[in-house]
Amino acid sequence: MIVTQIENAIIGRLKQGLGQLVREVKSYSGELDGEAANVIRQLPAVWVTFGGIQGSELLSTARNKWRDRARFVVIVGTRNVRSDEASRHGGAAHSEVGSYPLVYAVRRLLGRQDLGLPVDFLMPGAVRTLFNTALQNQAMSVFACEFDTRFDQSALDNGKFPLAAADLPAGHDDLIFSDYSAASSSPDPDWLTTNLNYLLGGKEPPAAQDIISHQRDTSNDES
Repeated sequence: MIVTQIENAIIGRLKQGLGQLVREVKSYSGELDGEAANVIRQLPAVWVTFGGIQGSELLSTARNKWRDRARFVVIVGTRNVRSDEASRHGGAAHSEVGSYPLVYAVRRLLGRQDLGLPVDFLMPGAVRTLFNTALQNQAMSVFACEFDTRFDQSALDNGKFPLAAADLPAGHDDLIFSDYSAASSSPDPDWLTTNLNYLLGGKEPPAAQDIISHQRDTSNDES
């Protein structure tokens, strides 16, 4: 799935680019919802999650292709025993990373990157405060950084179901349907010939006829 690929690619790039700035970079799994002590121990950290499809626009007059605008959210969190200000700006020690520099680093690493995927460049968006608070005598600062990208999708023909697994290439997104015994449709028949009739004065029968044969692609057939 393209959404999974994008999220994993963001995580991979941030792991490389942030180095030892944070303890971990991973997919968000509710880490901020846990006990205060557990939350504090994980910081500084970065978590990535899918923020949803923000809108879609049609790409063809046939209305069977569209471009989705997807949002991804990178959550950055830091802590500091000195003060709330130090949790945002950073402290005197090398290990006291501030949330402001960390937000900069994330936006710097991801802005205008396509991550090697068939998507538009990531566009940095809003940065929102999630927490600026004190827990167990430590200040915690957490921000959510939004990034938007776009990718193309296509529709099934009206009334059709996805193809069965045997008719799909390995790794295709539609394999999820076959994996769970969902309904499927047969592939369209091969286009083998085209008949061209030449009418004189627009009257039948044809004065001449051409039959054009189309070679069937057998590259994917089993031997």
